[in-house]
Amino acid sequence: MPELHLERDRAESFGSVALSYERYRPDLPAALLDDLATTGDALDIATGTGKLARGLMARGMRVLGVELDARMAEVAAASGVAVEVARFEDWDDAGRRFDLLACGDAWHWIDPVRGLEVVRRVLRPGGVFARSWNVQLLDDAVMARLDVAYRAHAPSLHPQGRLPPGAPAAPPAIGVEETRSYPWQRVVTADAWAGFCNTTSDHQRLPAERRAALLAAIRDALGGPVTVYGEAKVWIARFLHEPR
Repeated sequence: MPELHLERDRAESFGSVALSYERYRPDLPAALLDDLATTGDALDIATGTGKLARGLMARGMRVLGVELDARMAEVAAASGVAVEVARFEDWDDAGRRFDLLACGDAWHWIDPVRGLEVVRRVLRPGGVFARSWNVQLLDDAVMARLDVAYRAHAPSLHPQGRLPPGAPAAPPAIGVEETRSYPWQRVVTADAWAGFCNTTSDHQRLPAERRAALLAAIRDALGGPVTVYGEAKVWIARFLHEPR
């Protein structure tokens, strides 16, 4: 993938749509959360509105979130997540250590070199570092209608509902044990799909008038509820501690 963490306008765009992010972004599957949860302490990296953190908390973990945007952190805190506002690379761990470091749909916004320095520092020996992300796909016939909308209003954007042009890369210096996949499916309204699209960073970067026109065209193209074929994936890795 391109070095998205360098595109700070995109990385820092989510707070303006924090409530929509909480409403329209899909939750992680219960089975994935069951597999990640363990006894002990977890750090949710770039916690956003707290979706991953709440899932781990519901399974008995003590969770701290770190979130760059105060508006996103406010939504997380309102739902009971303990969250500290900081860019993860600059976050002061104050000597705290964790059994699980989890990052959902956000590691690509973090400087991989500086981020891994923090991972090395705060993950307990034998602990787990996990990156998860959701893929959402629509039927080919639906995408054909959406392609018309995007060509008319935002031809440079990659239409949501199709696999992205790149795949997340495994972080260096991490011993990846396995990648797991968790399929899911749901039906969403045209308004809900447009609402989800509006929370993505490339759509947020559009001028307001063009973005509004695109979202209206997306709703018209869908015309009603559509089935989303989702798949959540997670890399589960144990950190390879360097010899002392």
